[in-house]
Amino acid sequence: MFLLPAIDILDGRAVRLAKGDYNQVTVYNEDPVDQAKRFADAGAQWIHVVDLNGAKSGVQENLPLVEAIARETGLSIENGGGVRDMAAIARLRDAGVARVVLGTALVTDKEFAQQAIADFGDLLCAGVDARGGEVAVEGWREGAGVPAEELVAEVAALGFRHLVFTDIARDGMQTGIDASAYVRLAEVFAGPVTASGGVTNMDDLRALAEAGGAIEGVITGRAIYEGTLPLEEALAFCK
Repeated sequence: MFLLPAIDILDGRAVRLAKGDYNQVTVYNEDPVDQAKRFADAGAQWIHVVDLNGAKSGVQENLPLVEAIARETGLSIENGGGVRDMAAIARLRDAGVARVVLGTALVTDKEFAQQAIADFGDLLCAGVDARGGEVAVEGWREGAGVPAEELVAEVAALGFRHLVFTDIARDGMQTGIDASAYVRLAEVFAGPVTASGGVTNMDDLRALAEAGGAIEGVITGRAIYEGTLPLEEALAFCK
């Protein structure tokens, strides 16, 4: 299990949204590159970066910042937001991104998703974001009318071997996690998942660790920024 501190980029700044609501924004750093350096200095090896502008527009609006993070930190970057075509995946690969997350396109353009996994393989990660068991798309603003477990089964059948699952209702709310939900999803996916949404403190990491092979990684943002999850201690625990 590895820990991925999160940097969500909106209008060039590192922020967090409450429950994915673009009207509930907290700015934690005016410079996402500086924030990435801080995570690297603390001992992080991976970070999870989301282009929130791109998630809404379908265009990678903050790509220069992602490129700068890769160039200036040496961190392994898992990046999503606005990845809707093959050229976007190639740009992120060329920028030094280690894992590219496909989200909305998994629902809206299944032909593209199938071709992408055929061409890029292990570079890709399926990002399934759900509210009340229903998949949400377009920067979490719209319900897709698709049950989350159904989409997880579909991406597994397509050949995805990495999955990030976000519980939107818990994201940015520090409400704790439901470890059993990730265990169920890992069974559907037939492989480990990366948990996202609601991680608040070390107790949450311990609960996920008890899930054993069901959990590949853990993404957390607000808990680190606000100090309820000590980053160095969390990194050491996950190792």
